[in-house]
Order: sequence, then structure tokens, then C-alpha cells
Amino acid sequence: MNSRIKRLAVAALATATATLGLTVANPAPASAAMTICYNTSQAPSYAGIANQAASIWNNATNNLTLTANCGTNLRIYQITGGGSYAQRTSLGNGRVYIDTQQAAQYSPLRIMTHEIGHILGLPDNYNGNCAILMSGGSAGTSCTNPYPSTTEANRVSSLFAGTLSATDRSSGTSSQIFRDSWPGLLTVG
Repeated sequence: MNSRIKRLAVAALATATATLGLTVANPAPASAAMTICYNTSQAPSYAGIANQAASIWNNATNNLTLTANCGTNLRIYQITGGGSYAQRTSLGNGRVYIDTQQAAQYSPLRIMTHEIGHILGLPDNYNGNCAILMSGGSAGTSCTNPYPSTTEANRVSSLFAGTLSATDRSSGTSSQIFRDSWPGLLTVG
């Protein structure tokens, strides 16, 4: 069975057990993907976008599976004003805040995928390059690319495989708040 099928089987099992009210720690062998459960109950307008972002990360990485509403590793909130941001408490755990006003200007899927990237251990990269997901809003409002670059995806896979050195890993695992990825709202006047 290839790794993609194994990951999908783990995700399906986690969703089924959550639906039945059962609690199961990652039921797969240690070599399988880690399951990160995300909850969208505080961001109902963005649940579909969160599911798309999770699918993007699931397809781009090897060692993790994001699964909806099976727990609370990652909570997603909908806010109005103040900017979209992420607060990582540890690798794979934290909160994402999606600002409805920013999501009206920037691609909501790019914002969601970017902010989840912080929870998965990636820092901001304000280089303005639309091909780099973690460049965030520095790429401008016309950038709608929601996909991590190969380098970004490989870094996340390495973090979750535990294959990075302790020094490299520490930058992706500490508690941190990531703000100002998305420039302030544009005003017409």
C-alpha cells in the first residue's frame, strides 16, 4: 500500500472514530503520518476553505494528515478586523485567525494555507514572490497561489519526520505568534 493510500486510510479512520465519539491516538504505526485535527466551529464561513487548505497540505507533505473536526490540535477562528494571523503553541498545535476584511481583498485560500503553514512550523518570508506561500501578502492582492513551494513542503515533511537537527527543528516548534503577514487594508480615496 503506498504512503498516500495509508494517509487517506488513517484520515478516514480518525474521522469515523470522531463521528462515533471514540478517541483514538494515531492508530497507524509510527512510520505513518501524524494526524493533526483541526476544528472550524468558530469559523463556519471558512470551513470549506480550511478543508481545501488541509487537502493542499496533505497532498504536498509526507508525514502528516490534517483531518477536520476530530479534535482540537488546530482551532480556526473567523474575526473581523485586526488582520489574519496564526498563534502556534507547539508544532502542529495552535490557532489560526482569518480576518473577513482581509479575506475580501486577498485570496482566502492563500491566507488559510499560509496561516496553517505557521502551525506546521514555517516562518514568514516577505520576499514578494507569489510562488512562495510563506511570502504572504507581500506578493500583493493579485497573488492567489495557495500551494507551498517544494522547499516549504519538504521542510514541513522533515519537521514531522523528526529528521532535522535539534537546532533546525527548534525554529519550527516553539510557541510563537505570526502577525503582519498581510499588509493593511487598501483604502480608496
